[in-house]
Amino acid sequence: MSDYIVRATAADGQIRGFASTTKELCDIARQIHHTSPVGTAALGRLLTGAGMMGSMMKNKDDLLSIILNADGPMGKTGVTANANADVKGYISNPDFQNPLNYFGKLDVGGAVGNGTLKVVKDMGLKEPYIGQTALITGEIAEDLTYYFATSEQVPTSVALGVLIDTDNSVKQAGGFIIQLMPFAEDSVIDRLENKIKEITGVTALLEQGLSPEQILQKILGDFNPEFSDTIPTRYKCNCSREKVSKVLLSVGKKELESMIADGEPIEVKCHFCNTGHIFSIKELKELLAYSQRER
Repeated sequence: MSDYIVRATAADGQIRGFASTTKELCDIARQIHHTSPVGTAALGRLLTGAGMMGSMMKNKDDLLSIILNADGPMGKTGVTANANADVKGYISNPDFQNPLNYFGKLDVGGAVGNGTLKVVKDMGLKEPYIGQTALITGEIAEDLTYYFATSEQVPTSVALGVLIDTDNSVKQAGGFIIQLMPFAEDSVIDRLENKIKEITGVTALLEQGLSPEQILQKILGDFNPEFSDTIPTRYKCNCSREKVSKVLLSVGKKELESMIADGEPIEVKCHFCNTGHIFSIKELKELLAYSQRER
């Protein structure tokens, strides 16, 4: 598998870690959404983080969404992941471009702007879990670190990176999430914090040829890590004509009648994969008749 997540525990279960390589799925997202380099970096980081967070969920039908409601020129951005680490996402203004930041890097924080980060977990209960925090930097990794600390009360270090090649394709992408369990000893916490400070950017490690296993080994090697499993992570949209039909039904009778009166077929595009679904006038009339029967 080209893109995958590896999971491990260390320090006799006091630490758990996740690391991933996501070059292929981030480049698929770039091609689907025609993103600028900064758009690719922002969406890619969010997809990478969501994949690892999705793999933390226990049940196969659990779903997780991360939504950035921010005032930056990139607009609203959101991603969804399931427990199999299948991810998909959208970005309101995918081709936005801005100057590099002070360090000569893509200015993801400037593109995202100020606002909130919302995490929604649908675990089959009556109501989904919703956690919301302010965006700290807009660089996404720091914002997820803050989310874990404030909404889930789990000390966490999140690193995410997307390296863009000269042709604007994705050269490297991946990340890691390191978490401390509630019973972690102070000595373990101090040693881990010092170790994480030594780590360079995640894309630099990937450029050196390190695998996700080797990245976790580099971080957790002093804590006797035990690797549990690896799971593939991929960009996958599960949209269908049936689901799009339900969206059309939800717009209401008047809107459907207006579409029919226009006398032209309509195309509805999935905002996750840009697949177009065309509905003829006959099909729109059938949907209208169905909606009236269900009232």
